[in-house]
Amino acid sequence: MSRIGNKAISIPSGVTVSVEKGKVTVTGPKGTLAQEIKSCITPRVDGSKLTFVKNDAEQQTDAMQGLYRALIANMVKGVSEGFTKNLLINGVGYKAQVSGNKLVMNLGLSHQVEMEIWPDVKVTCPSITEIKIEGIDKQRVGQFASNVRDKRPVEPYHGYGIRYSDEVVNRKVGKTSGKGKK
Repeated sequence: MSRIGNKAISIPSGVTVSVEKGKVTVTGPKGTLAQEIKSCITPRVDGSKLTFVKNDAEQQTDAMQGLYRALIANMVKGVSEGFTKNLLINGVGYKAQVSGNKLVMNLGLSHQVEMEIWPDVKVTCPSITEIKIEGIDKQRVGQFASNVRDKRPVEPYHGYGIRYSDEVVNRKVGKTSGKGKK
């Protein structure tokens, strides 16, 4: 039995949900998203509530019910509020800026790192050491943030690199064997 799949999704005002032949479309003030749904799950819109009903009693159907409920709930939140990921850059001379349709970063390498900004993602740099990624699709925002972070992951000794704003970096202690001896 799927506990998450049985929860109803409340649809906020200004957001419309339409169901057509295995496809759920969510439209809101920030945009439109669509999701294909397998035939083992039937979405039902009752006023301002959206529920998911299983068509058979297999164990895989329970998992699908919870999956589709989570995906559609993220779509409803995305078109009404949107999603944001904040990245911080730490390092001597490390900085980032948006130049046209590219994110240009100096990350201590012999060259600048340039990344093409995806059309459904908005990237801004409030300061030279901060990157803010926004969009309506949670998966696309998270994937782009992950791609940026992979350009220079945080190293544990000095903390240099790119990290999420809420990420905790476990710092390691450096060498101590030669200090203090004469």
